[in-house]
Amino acid sequence: MKPIPEILRERPWLGWIIFLATVAIVFLLGMLASSIIERRAEAIFAYTPQLTFQEYEPRNEKWGEFFPRQYNSYLRTAQTDFRSRHGGSAMVDMLEESPRMAVLWAGYLFSRDYNQGRGHYYAVEDVYNSLRTGAPSASVPSPQPNTCWTCKSPDVPRLMNQTSVADFYRGTWDTKGTEVLNPIGCADCHDSKTMNLRISRPALIEAFEAMGRDISKSSHQEMRSLVCAQCHVEYYFNKNIVEGVQYLVFPWKNGMSAEEMEVYYDNIEFSDWTHTLSRAPMLKAQHPDYEMYLTGTHASRGVSCADCHMPFKSEGGQKFTDHHLQSPLNNVANSCQVCHREETQKLIEDVYSRQDKIIENRNILETLLVRCHVEAKAAWDKGASEGQMKEILYDIRHAQWRWDMAAAGHGNSFHAPVETGRIISGGIALAQEARIKLARLLASLGHNLEIPYPDISTKEKAQAFIGLDMKKLKAEKKIFLETILPVWIRTGKEREGRY
Repeated sequence: MKPIPEILRERPWLGWIIFLATVAIVFLLGMLASSIIERRAEAIFAYTPQLTFQEYEPRNEKWGEFFPRQYNSYLRTAQTDFRSRHGGSAMVDMLEESPRMAVLWAGYLFSRDYNQGRGHYYAVEDVYNSLRTGAPSASVPSPQPNTCWTCKSPDVPRLMNQTSVADFYRGTWDTKGTEVLNPIGCADCHDSKTMNLRISRPALIEAFEAMGRDISKSSHQEMRSLVCAQCHVEYYFNKNIVEGVQYLVFPWKNGMSAEEMEVYYDNIEFSDWTHTLSRAPMLKAQHPDYEMYLTGTHASRGVSCADCHMPFKSEGGQKFTDHHLQSPLNNVANSCQVCHREETQKLIEDVYSRQDKIIENRNILETLLVRCHVEAKAAWDKGASEGQMKEILYDIRHAQWRWDMAAAGHGNSFHAPVETGRIISGGIALAQEARIKLARLLASLGHNLEIPYPDISTKEKAQAFIGLDMKKLKAEKKIFLETILPVWIRTGKEREGRY
């Protein structure tokens, strides 16, 4: 082989190629080094700024000064223009969708008003506007306890840490209503010093302790669901923990399944209300999204809530979590197609198919439960005794608990279609058993004819059937919104300005 200098003398153009290749390699290495330095600087600026606000700062816009990308995406939760077949960000009147619900909740505030909420951005506003809430009046004898605010605002951890958790639960809206202003946001899920995900609500920590588990040992991926589980769960107010306090508790001591929570409630003889038609001691499922999610295929594969509802996105070369919490159906490319390579429309239709099938059977259970309550009332009217009715009423209680477990979590039919279907089928069996027992009891009381099904084809007819005076309720709400609420908000803004 000839020496390299001799080769270059014979082929001078080869030297230019080597020179240009060397220049290109040096240039690319320089660009790579520059990019690494830039990204490190970007990361320092984006993730570890020197924060200047208080530890429990509730105002999301203050956090937005240091985390503009996340905050700007969060502001998009104000959008209410997406409506899927069974959900989305638009407010949906669920009592209009299914008037049977008004009868199922007769005697409970949900029979007045039950809307699918518009999202975190409107958490405080929607609670104020609901016909289920308000100041003292003929229809609402006392204002709601502060415990109702627990999941609605980052002002809650601030108030809890000013005094104590029990002290916050002890008050009512007229004592803390002026201090709850900011909708769900940054301080609910993030530590202000490290930006790490954190649990800001004690009820979840206490629920883990009741199960013998230490939530502080959860992984980062688990935390991406657990921060949601602070609120998207079943809960009740326990007045026995601290006297005079509506203490928030998750009924997980026996486990998180519908049956395990039901046993827990039965053992402590708890009921949310007594049904005005059947007189059954009823349970109201709140929104058991986390419990149901855990039984689904995504949870079993380690997919967190944030993976689908807050997927990663890139902007200006910066990768961050999209804080526009929304239905994955409005963001299929980033939420679903990261794992599933099917076409967008095929994925959406698959979701709708699961939801349609679950709702089909849920509607059957709803109709059976309406019959249960109406027939139970007929039995009371015919002279049935408490001893004759006790077992029947518990069948109704347990059947409706299963219906509510399926209905209260709007995403359950997708998160866990198999478990949701199982729960509904169990409810159908219990409702049918209650009706058989009622038929036998009515026959023994001398009534062998069918109890007519009421005309509840609209929300208005259903509410009239259970004795609600909606005109009066709406007039009282109007007084609250126009006279009391503006004073609360003005007082709260003045206080907030002194932070």
